[in-house]
Amino acid sequence: MSVNIAEKFELLFDKDNQVAYKALLELQNESEETNCVYPFMDRLGDMLDSDNSYIRTRGLTLLAHNAKWDRDCKIDKIIDKYLRHITDVKPITARQCIKLLPMIAMHKPELRNAILCACHRADIGIYDVSMQPLIRKDIQKALKEIQGL
Repeated sequence: MSVNIAEKFELLFDKDNQVAYKALLELQNESEETNCVYPFMDRLGDMLDSDNSYIRTRGLTLLAHNAKWDRDCKIDKIIDKYLRHITDVKPITARQCIKLLPMIAMHKPELRNAILCACHRADIGIYDVSMQPLIRKDIQKALKEIQGL
């Protein structure tokens, strides 16, 4: 493997969001092919607690993209923390989280009920009126995809 995953992972925290986003895309692509990002699952889980919404979103994204490699049930252990981001304080992060849920549900069928319940319980009234229809639509789309699995 030509890319140093540990170095790439550290770039996820770069102050320059373009550098961090590029690292995210590269790690996402790696995760499609191999489990080389999987050793970082605990750190990805920790990213969900970040004050920085970009870091939270990167954590959510890479956790979902590594669900298929999750033989140690690491996602199962943090699923409640993950699902809280359905109503993240930042609507953009919430929308990303919601869009990733079908990927987790596909690879982790044992978590489908928890995911479906969290979607049904989500209080989108916390968002600006302009964002509510978008988030509602995201949730409905995710529910439909998950129920179709």
